[in-house]
Amino acid sequence: MHLTATLSTSLMCAALAGGTQAIAGEWDIGGEIAGEVRYFPQEAQFPGQFDHWQASLTVQPDLRWESGDGKHQIVALPFVRLDAQDDERTHFDLREGYYRYVSDNDWTLLIGAAKVFWGTVESRHLVDIINQTDGVEDVDEEDKLGQPMVKLSLLKEWGQLDLFVLPGFRARTFPGPDGRLRFGIPIDGENPLFERDDRRGAVDYAARYSNFFGNWDIGLSVFHGTSREPRFTIDATNNVLLPVYDRITQGGLDVQYTAGAWLFKGEAIVREGQGETFFASVAGFEYTVYQIFGKAWDLGLLAEYLYDDRDDGFTSEAFGLTSEAPFTAFQNDVFAGARLAINDTQDTSILAGVSVDAEDQSLSMFIEAERRLGENWTAELESRLFFNVDPENIADAFRNDDFLAFRLTRYF
Repeated sequence: MHLTATLSTSLMCAALAGGTQAIAGEWDIGGEIAGEVRYFPQEAQFPGQFDHWQASLTVQPDLRWESGDGKHQIVALPFVRLDAQDDERTHFDLREGYYRYVSDNDWTLLIGAAKVFWGTVESRHLVDIINQTDGVEDVDEEDKLGQPMVKLSLLKEWGQLDLFVLPGFRARTFPGPDGRLRFGIPIDGENPLFERDDRRGAVDYAARYSNFFGNWDIGLSVFHGTSREPRFTIDATNNVLLPVYDRITQGGLDVQYTAGAWLFKGEAIVREGQGETFFASVAGFEYTVYQIFGKAWDLGLLAEYLYDDRDDGFTSEAFGLTSEAPFTAFQNDVFAGARLAINDTQDTSILAGVSVDAEDQSLSMFIEAERRLGENWTAELESRLFFNVDPENIADAFRNDDFLAFRLTRYF
């Protein structure tokens, strides 16, 4: 409901602001449709889960309009997934639906639903807090829901300042009781709890300053509002976990230093409002080897260290037995990976990485490969594997959920 109203408001603003420019404007209509098949080799770990095959279909139209002078833009990106096994994975979202005005005086105004990405590292995007995670898509937290917003961007000689007003909180999505890659106790994402009344309707605020200084790219951000990461409380009556969303304040820093073939990257946050104030960080590097094996191939080598000192214990609250802070598997971990770009006409690329818990040696690994087929098709392979998972590690819930996925996408 919030997203529909936001898009309607955006279109009205566009009509008013565009005026006669709308006549000179031009629409670009496209999109994509993709079929996906996942295969889980092992039997399901928990009762009610499907065992091996999971097929789904996604459709995402892409509608864009821009005025003749380039000052006025309208974008609409609806998204729908139909899943054959997990009812919760069948869902609709308006990924983006906004009006944007680009001024001649170094400022831009965006009104509507949009996606905003902050971050530099590969393994975990700590500072990326504007959009809610679409948790039914994958466990890597890369897929995001559209966020209603008013965004004012100032581009000056001293850097870029983005100011956000974020009405309409969006709760995280989770796999259903019949889905894979879930906890032993299912999460009831339809009945979230909030720290105080009217949290879903509360307005959030954020700001980010970014600039480059020589070889340094630096971003400083602050967010005050309802956390995108929920804690969980146990509903013993219905045998489910209920998400608990708190009002938080978070400060973030993301940096990148470029030195030839080296990229040194880092992200860090401080958050208060979910138990004790905690600190988390990711730091590492990427080194690119160009034209390996005498070919046009480029190989990027990645290494990162992840630290998080949040309290992962439980406490008794008004809701019941509730986690002190959101769960995380990255309290003391090392990530290593490689990115291979073939640089051929089909844009073939492969990305692989492994995360190791430095305390209990639990391992998780992923491999992603992509290749363009002709002008309108793309084929992707993805695999996620879990090794030597300690029973006390949060990833133990996924120990039987190794999978291989094939995705074929048609662009139009």
